[in-house]
Amino acid sequence: MPATYGQRVGGFLIDIGIPGGLLAVVLIAALATRDLVVIGVVYPVAILVGLAFVVWNCGYRQGRSGQSLGKSVLGTRLVGAGSGEPVGVPRALGRQAAHLLDAIPLGLGYLWPLWDEHRQTFADKICSTLVVQADL
Repeated sequence: MPATYGQRVGGFLIDIGIPGGLLAVVLIAALATRDLVVIGVVYPVAILVGLAFVVWNCGYRQGRSGQSLGKSVLGTRLVGAGSGEPVGVPRALGRQAAHLLDAIPLGLGYLWPLWDEHRQTFADKICSTLVVQADL
């Protein structure tokens, strides 16, 4: 059974919102020092940490198990449309990159699951993936 739109949005907010919020606090704290050396070190490190988190959570974790941290909390899984199995790391990372296409037409791709029969975003359609209810 496809995941609800609320589950998808909730999972996204956990996957992006929590680590993004933490990174924002670190970056603001670095700016507050007004020390160019601190800022010059903290900003690139924060970008690398954020990128590593996305690769681990949305690529490795989701690709191998079907669940990012957000999907685990909300009880959903990412699976191949044909197989119903986790999609693997390369395809999970490709799906993350394809989400850029969801944003291009005024974010329409992110809203597409509201009326799509399989509740897929453009990225899901391109990568032949589904976000479904996890078997509990």
